[in-house]
Amino acid sequence: MSASIEDADTPPEQGGDPTQNLVQKLTINFERITASKCPLTFKIHGSFEGLPAGPQVIQYRLVGTDEWKTVNVPADHGAVFTTVLETLDWDWEWDWETTAKTSMQIEIRQPNGLKSNTLYYFKCGSPGAEETFGATAENIGLTASGGPLVELVADAYLDAVQALSGAEVALVSRYGFRTDLNAGPVTYEELWNTRPAGLAVDVNAMTGAQLKKLLAYPNPSGWVLTPSASLRYTLEGGVVTEITLNGAPVTDTQVIKIAANYTLMGGWEGFPQWEGSTTVYHGGPDDTGALASYIVKNSPVRAPEGDRVTIR
Repeated sequence: MSASIEDADTPPEQGGDPTQNLVQKLTINFERITASKCPLTFKIHGSFEGLPAGPQVIQYRLVGTDEWKTVNVPADHGAVFTTVLETLDWDWEWDWETTAKTSMQIEIRQPNGLKSNTLYYFKCGSPGAEETFGATAENIGLTASGGPLVELVADAYLDAVQALSGAEVALVSRYGFRTDLNAGPVTYEELWNTRPAGLAVDVNAMTGAQLKKLLAYPNPSGWVLTPSASLRYTLEGGVVTEITLNGAPVTDTQVIKIAANYTLMGGWEGFPQWEGSTTVYHGGPDDTGALASYIVKNSPVRAPEGDRVTIR
């Protein structure tokens, strides 16, 4: 769907009018296609919104590079046109302060210089000490069982994989979290203190009955699993008595796609292994990168309410 433009200094025509802002919004998504954390091969999927009717030719490039490329959009593109824009290979970088690859963003060649959201990945390098990743509008607290900070991370997990996997909810445990996320600019140290393991976000599917059984099981520390904003549940006497997905009650036979890291799925964070679940998607980024991408995309981020789980 894309091709290089050899002469980057002469703007090629874009659509019928080179001065027109063809693209109103561009959202990019990350798809990991190698099992190793690094070296890594991954795809960048781009979703273009607000395009005029009819066939279009869009120019774009990776921010920080000189090479412009084209994507040919068919006449029947609909409200959103999605295609793979780049396939990138990243290796481990020893000189982290000057050459580490940690982020990617796409720029559109049109008068308003439209840019996509930024995606972060930290397993092939580390950012500079002064770099920040968006900001929080207020302190986002960590409680004994999780609270607002863990809810924020669950939202980041889901956002990182939902477009490409169809995930409907994310689950996160309190395991590995260290401290609150303070108000103001977010540093890499704060990201690391929140999600230090850098585990890939995957997606499995299970039935509503299996999900209820999983959520009814607190770990030895008394923690319960924290969901993304799409899911709410009530735990009473070791039984899930109420559970909704996007506001609708969850049935026992309903199949739900759930994002989480593989250690939670495998039963290594004090919760049961996800027996009987089926693999849906293994293309997500590292969880530290997912959190950075989410905060930058939604900055300044406010604290979730911390009320998605009710225990009676």
